[in-house]
Amino acid sequence: MESLQYIWQLRGWPKLAFDAAHLADEVALARRAQGLVEGKLAVLGFQERQDLAAEAWAQEALATAAIEGDKLDLLAVRSSIAQRLGASAFKGSAAPRHVDGLLGIMDDAVMKANEPLTHERLQAWQAALFPTGFSGMRPVRTGAYRTEAMQIVSGPLGKETVHYEAPAASEVPGQMQRFLDWFNTSHEDSLVRAALSHIWFETIHPMDDGNGRVGRNVVDLCLAQDAGETSRLVRISQRLLDQREAYYNELARAQHGGLDVTPWMVWFVRQVRIAWEAAGAVVDTSLEKARFWGAHADVPLNARQRKAIHALLDAGPGGFEGGMSTRKYVSLTSTSRPTASRELIELNALGVLIQSGAGRSTRYYINLPGWFPTQE
Repeated sequence: MESLQYIWQLRGWPKLAFDAAHLADEVALARRAQGLVEGKLAVLGFQERQDLAAEAWAQEALATAAIEGDKLDLLAVRSSIAQRLGASAFKGSAAPRHVDGLLGIMDDAVMKANEPLTHERLQAWQAALFPTGFSGMRPVRTGAYRTEAMQIVSGPLGKETVHYEAPAASEVPGQMQRFLDWFNTSHEDSLVRAALSHIWFETIHPMDDGNGRVGRNVVDLCLAQDAGETSRLVRISQRLLDQREAYYNELARAQHGGLDVTPWMVWFVRQVRIAWEAAGAVVDTSLEKARFWGAHADVPLNARQRKAIHALLDAGPGGFEGGMSTRKYVSLTSTSRPTASRELIELNALGVLIQSGAGRSTRYYINLPGWFPTQE
């Protein structure tokens, strides 16, 4: 390359710098959001926490794969998680090897968060993503660093646009050794380490394929070093998927900029904070469900009624569009229309559901504050 286009070409690389004072407010906000989640979780029972962790883990696996354009089967993901966590809500057949591999490396990052990060561990993570040695029809070098040039390109064959070119393959072992030496000895706040490690790892791009998923797994490891298994609830990959265009733009801006990566650091920590806040909202809903069942523990309910209530609770406030109708109840529980109508009327009389409207416009909602629409 004739001109300096990328951060790794600059004199002083890989000594990345950032304005700690400028970043401090975002770190404090993220820590506050994390603390609120941890406090709320203390009220829930073990099984409720396990089920929350299982669903968060499933959605996070789907998201980190989706960022790379890989669509996983949710039922297969949940099945594999059920075998790992024993979560009562998720049962099913064995998951494909590549799904099991992704969940395996995510589990390793959390359960072995305090073990050193090594070349062998990173390479094992990457190999687990490609158990057949192929990505689609393309062979992938697994369990080792790349031996060829790495470019990120888009566009049709012959008219490609090069968005980024990583350091030469011959430099990767040395670059990764410096990264690991820093990672295993750094005393930075774990959120700061997560942000720094991600831009550093993605800039080296050491693998033939799977760099994004492995790099985000390093982020998971950083978060788990601080929050333990609670970190499963913070869906950072889901947040990055929601902000996919901004995520790629911020990475590219940092990789094409100077050694001061303060804008990237602030942006990334902000995403972690938002992810913790989203986790808090999920826990709030779970707490409301727990309070609901506690308040109605002595109410006699048949299996159909419980199924309908679970569906409404799982949908959350306003999530079950239009409330529960007789027609929806029939479809959900496979019962007759007269039985559906009678059982819904019973649930309203018991105070479990609240009725809105009349005749064909009759709808039922969970009897929880804020779950009943103010307007039809």
